[in-house]
Amino acid sequence: MSKDEAQEKTEEATPHRIRKSREDGQVAKSMELSSVAIVGLGFLTMFALGPMVIDQMKELMTHTFTTAPSVHLNAGSFVLVLRDTVVTFFVTIGPFMLSMVVIGTLINISQVGIRFTTKPLEPKFDKLDPIAGFKRVFSSKVVVEYIRDIVKVLLVGYVAYVIITDDVMDFFELMDSPTERFAQQFGSLALLLALKIAASLLTLAVFDFAFQRFQHKKKLRMTKQEIRDESKDTDGNPVLKGRIRQAQRDLARKRMMQDVPTADVVITNPTHFAIALKYDKSSMEAPTVVAKGQRLIAQRIKELARESGVPVIENKPLARTLFKVCEIGATIPAKLYKAVAEILAHVYQLKGKEV
Repeated sequence: MSKDEAQEKTEEATPHRIRKSREDGQVAKSMELSSVAIVGLGFLTMFALGPMVIDQMKELMTHTFTTAPSVHLNAGSFVLVLRDTVVTFFVTIGPFMLSMVVIGTLINISQVGIRFTTKPLEPKFDKLDPIAGFKRVFSSKVVVEYIRDIVKVLLVGYVAYVIITDDVMDFFELMDSPTERFAQQFGSLALLLALKIAASLLTLAVFDFAFQRFQHKKKLRMTKQEIRDESKDTDGNPVLKGRIRQAQRDLARKRMMQDVPTADVVITNPTHFAIALKYDKSSMEAPTVVAKGQRLIAQRIKELARESGVPVIENKPLARTLFKVCEIGATIPAKLYKAVAEILAHVYQLKGKEV
């Protein structure tokens, strides 16, 4: 593999890379989707809370102009009136402001989940690199966003033109109507305009969200070398891990060989498999495999058995089955009780031991 091929980012990001990216505040998020949701839901909230806000503003203005002639203007009274007016104003529009905060928060959570980090606020001096900045200006992402913004402007202009031209004659008829009716009609038109614009931009916002996710996944792609390096950092050096596993296997094999002299019988294939069984009716429910192996290990088990005086019995089908279905330290399955019992009975008879 050439150096260029090794540096090509063709591999999907690992879970560790994705998790680290989230910790650094790098997530796929569409500002267009957030804007559309805030505009649409914001105008619906305004329409729902509008009558209440207008009534409270009317009461505030009525109270202010009614009490104004009786207020003695001085520094203390001015501060008091200003404080009461500001407090009343924020209490009036507070539900709307709170609803907008909740909407914006929920939209962001729905896109990226919950994650608190200050790393995006940290200065990144690599962004001052003019060459990297030049590449970003002419990147495919910037081109797509430029086309998206043009389409957005044209779409908003078209929707607004259609709606306004359809209702413009109605406004001429309202010129002599009461102010309240005119305001109500104008508010309905504004709500209709906002909702239709939001609905028309929703498809564009969904496309933008999908594009942002694609770009984010592409940015997180890794080279094969990066994956190998990450594996070394997170899981340890593969060579060292292999040595540890080999040492563990050698230790387990050594312990297994130490248990062979304690077995009651060794069942063989005769050359391919060897399984050492032990049975103590006072402490075991069924015969237990204390050692097993094939080829060279099987030969070594048989040698240790003969040196220790453990009977070696040839039974090809039973040896093959025991090697396949039984692990070291496990009892034999019930379906093999009869076959093993016959062998143990024969061994006990040769040793003069009670069954």
